[in-house]
Parts: sequence; C-alpha cells; structure tokens
Amino acid sequence: MYDEAELLEAKRQIDSTVHKIQEVIKTFEAKEEPDRYKSQLTLAKRRLKAFGIATQLIDDQLVRVRAENSY
Repeated sequence: MYDEAELLEAKRQIDSTVHKIQEVIKTFEAKEEPDRYKSQLTLAKRRLKAFGIATQLIDDQLVRVRAENSY
C-alpha cells in the first residue's frame, strides 16, 4: 500500500495544514463579530475533525507497516 516514508510525509503535511486551520479559527474568533463568520468557523472545525481522523488512520497504518518490517 504505502511505505513508512510516504505515511510520515502525509502526516507531516496534515500537521502543517492543521496548524494553519487552527490559526484561521483563532483569527475568526478574535474578530469583532465572530458570529458573522459562523459558517467559516464551522467548516474549519469540521476540517480539523476530518484531519484528526486521517492522522489516526495514518498512525494505525504506520503501526502495521512497522510491524511488517520488523519480521
């Protein structure tokens, strides 16, 4: 499927994107009228959740790949 290096790079890219989304959320929440940005905040928070799921799946796959390589 994917080798360890590919999985680690995918995780690194996701972590970078998550950091950027977290900064966007902080920015919107700090605005004078955060309710005005409710849909953008909702979307950003849903994306964070999706990336969290993706990261967990990558971690699970890394465990499998590393187990296969240890034999």
